[in-house]
Amino acid sequence: MSTRIIEAAQILAHARLDGMRLPGLPVEVRPADEAAGYRVQDALHGMLTAGGFGGLAGHKIGCTTAVMQRFMGIDHPCAGGVFTTRVFRDAVVLPFDAFLHVGVETEIVVVLGRDLPPRGTPYTRDEVRAAVSAVAAAIEIVDDRWDAYKQVDTPTLIADDFFNDASVLGPLRPFDPALDLGALRGTTRVNGTEVGRGTGADVLGHPLDALAWLANLLAARGPGLRAGEFVSTGSVVETKWMARGDDTVVEVEGLGTVRAKFG
Repeated sequence: MSTRIIEAAQILAHARLDGMRLPGLPVEVRPADEAAGYRVQDALHGMLTAGGFGGLAGHKIGCTTAVMQRFMGIDHPCAGGVFTTRVFRDAVVLPFDAFLHVGVETEIVVVLGRDLPPRGTPYTRDEVRAAVSAVAAAIEIVDDRWDAYKQVDTPTLIADDFFNDASVLGPLRPFDPALDLGALRGTTRVNGTEVGRGTGADVLGHPLDALAWLANLLAARGPGLRAGEFVSTGSVVETKWMARGDDTVVEVEGLGTVRAKFG
């Protein structure tokens, strides 16, 4: 691993562990492209695990829907990791001051029942469907850790897990392959008022297509996806930034509800 990658990861790890904002990465260590961004991300994961975050419990995919691609000005998906200590269940109250600029996203999550290892041919929707053991509604909690995120290049955003801070998973439901995740509607309510809705079909055409995209990305990079990991497939509603005391409820029809309050 190059010194440039290690130095970039060290800067990001220091900022994450100490709750510091960054303007971006210095040009001399900034990843030159998205492949380099993912290499920095890998190094960062090791440093955060050593810093007390635990291992990776799952993965998030960002910019899988048209609404999020417009919001971010990025026309393709980007992936990041989710750590074991940052996974919550069903409902959670978190201190508002633990974040720099906290937001919530409305997600359909899939849990892998078997590995999707590296291989020479791309995974298809049908193949990844067969690997899914459970599904859930979820809130992805994002934190804007940048002075001005729209001025930060995409490889750097990828290097820092593409805004992920935590995930709140609803009750896990055994996955019925006949269930059309693309037809499910997700709704976001903040303090009792609906602020957005979307459907699974908004996610790259189908949440399982997002899963196949990630399986192929990770297969090309080496580790693949492992049984027991979860994948948050992308927000069907534009990111909603929270104010102190906000209470958010996400519902995905057929999968249930999940809640996060920022006290």
